[in-house]
Amino acid sequence: MVKKEKDQTTEQRILQAAKTVFIHKGMAGARMQDIADEAGINKAMLHYYFRSKEKLFEVIFREAVGRFLPKLNAIIAMDCNLFEKIQIFCREYINVLSENPYIPLFVVNEANKQSHDFLSTMMGNQKPNLHALINQIEEEVKQGIINPISPAQLLLNMMSMCIFPFLGRPIWNFLSGMDELQFNFLMHQRKEEVADFIINSIKKQK
Repeated sequence: MVKKEKDQTTEQRILQAAKTVFIHKGMAGARMQDIADEAGINKAMLHYYFRSKEKLFEVIFREAVGRFLPKLNAIIAMDCNLFEKIQIFCREYINVLSENPYIPLFVVNEANKQSHDFLSTMMGNQKPNLHALINQIEEEVKQGIINPISPAQLLLNMMSMCIFPFLGRPIWNFLSGMDELQFNFLMHQRKEEVADFIINSIKKQK
């Protein structure tokens, strides 16, 4: 029992070390030796737990998805108006991306190489119930609560405005001269800014 607990502690330390290295060096720039050093173990032990950095990423990604998707489905199922759902969605989505900023670029790169197989392996059967949200958007358009808009376009706007800063972070930081602390503060503000921008763009003017 003690040995099992010790193994779990070491595994969690490795996963946390991998997150730290991925954040600072990106998925492509990270090396197994970097992760071993960060975790305070030797490389042989790291390989005993995880064969490659890709396997490490897969575990971290599934953990992030496992935390976020139930939240997303709970948001979609909430008995509230669309504006409230947009506010909560943007806040939670950017929270997850801020905790795992290396995920979007890696997923986009891999999904473009082998979209269906990669996403099926990484996400399994976990998918958000977008149909319920699409139905609500269409219903609120009919009721005149929001301006006419394609549900697909609205969902793409929400996703892209949340994700793009993390995809374009190196370019933005280079152009703006922002450091990591400043970028993180900008993302904290963005949780509200994106939601307000989208809501104002679809809200029916009285």
